[in-house]
Amino acid sequence: MKKFKALILLFTISLFTVSCFEDHDDIPVSTEEINDFVWKGMNLFYLYKADVANLANDRFSSEAEYNDYLNNFQWPENLFESLIYNRESVDRFSWIVDDYIALEQFFDGVVTNNGMEYQLFRFSSTDTNRYGVVTHVLPNTSAETQGVKRGDIFYGIDGNQLTANNASQLLSLDSYTINLGSYDTNGTEELSDDSITPTTETISLNKIQYTENPILVSDVLNVNSTNIAYLMYNGFTGTEQFNQELNSTFGSFKNSGATELVLDLRYNPGGSVYTAIMLGSLVTGQFTGEIFSTEQWNAEFQQAFENEDPELIINRFIDNNDGTPLNSLNLSKVYVLTTGRSASASELIINSLRPYIEVVQIGTSTAGKYQASTTLYDSPNFRREGVNPNHTYAMQPLIFKSANVNGVSDYFDGLSPDIAIGEQINNLGILGDENEPLLAEAIANITGSSRALKQKTEYLEITNGSEDFRPFEKGMYVENRFPNF
Repeated sequence: MKKFKALILLFTISLFTVSCFEDHDDIPVSTEEINDFVWKGMNLFYLYKADVANLANDRFSSEAEYNDYLNNFQWPENLFESLIYNRESVDRFSWIVDDYIALEQFFDGVVTNNGMEYQLFRFSSTDTNRYGVVTHVLPNTSAETQGVKRGDIFYGIDGNQLTANNASQLLSLDSYTINLGSYDTNGTEELSDDSITPTTETISLNKIQYTENPILVSDVLNVNSTNIAYLMYNGFTGTEQFNQELNSTFGSFKNSGATELVLDLRYNPGGSVYTAIMLGSLVTGQFTGEIFSTEQWNAEFQQAFENEDPELIINRFIDNNDGTPLNSLNLSKVYVLTTGRSASASELIINSLRPYIEVVQIGTSTAGKYQASTTLYDSPNFRREGVNPNHTYAMQPLIFKSANVNGVSDYFDGLSPDIAIGEQINNLGILGDENEPLLAEAIANITGSSRALKQKTEYLEITNGSEDFRPFEKGMYVENRFPNF
């Protein structure tokens, strides 16, 4: 792991700008104390610090002025939000939490889940109703036990029609019953007259604490004498257990003689940068030591890196995971399936591989997240060790943006597919089956065959996904890599 010893001076100087302010260690925790942590952390690490006037190093001329500023915010969340640069158009992904234990569990792949992953859609821009379609079901969950399956349509929760206003509240419940419906095309090809017909069927679901394995489906398909590896990878969880399993899966691909790979990231919201580097290195293997991606921090950090050692902000292809050799496929071409739910580390894979090998992106445009974050704790050096025991607030601000070896970054509108094809809500197919529409499109491209299935050119609007009703999703994060004192 990189050690940023060169940044000790920067860290010290940054804190010196408010060093005259008391730490208040001898009094019970207060909002002002937490606000102090929020401001100092954002002042030091925030990627867009230069664009936020209240984060300037010379913003406050005295302790009294600083304290008055902090006391203007009744809640730490309000202060944090006031320091975000252009929430709608630039920074959509920084967050603050009041329970870092739950955040740490999420990074380990532990969430509260009933196992039903879904998307919400509507039939028109004026439609206030929402309808759910199940995209996949997680193993060993309530949804699997109750027989929920991909393609199931639901229109209500506990008898209440889903709407734009109530969906978040209803779907965030620990236990609920989904009201199933059937998709009706009304006998036409157009979407304008499609509808959902309610049925009397219901399914009751319960959420439990659940550790999701990011590998949902892995297989090697033999099509026209070509061995095609298929991997549906749903999260860059970053734990050693799942990293080892990812390497083992590629070992199985190699042993099966796979010469092609379809990497299905259509529902992958991202996660660990390290795991993204590892996956990119498993796909290839012939670029060990070459630049996978570079990092662009705020001006103060960036200058410190460049002055001391530019290598600190370069991520390179690897050939091992903690000493274990990678089972790399040495491919010169890879097929990646994407949707608007493909975010951050999923996009990092595509963007970073494109300068080196042919990446055929199939599906729809990705989410558009090229920035990474890290967890900041209320401790002297913002690490987990020595954390303030009086509260459990933590922050996950954006700290750098990624670029590939050619400097390509800032894909705010997402990465556009080479072959545009959306998922049809009434014809999702079976994940991993060679006839599933997106996978079939990849196979047709690999084998040179033609698709028999006519694809629509218009698709219903997806308004939300199940990850939108869980905290911390759609993040690309790095481990704490701060100066060692």
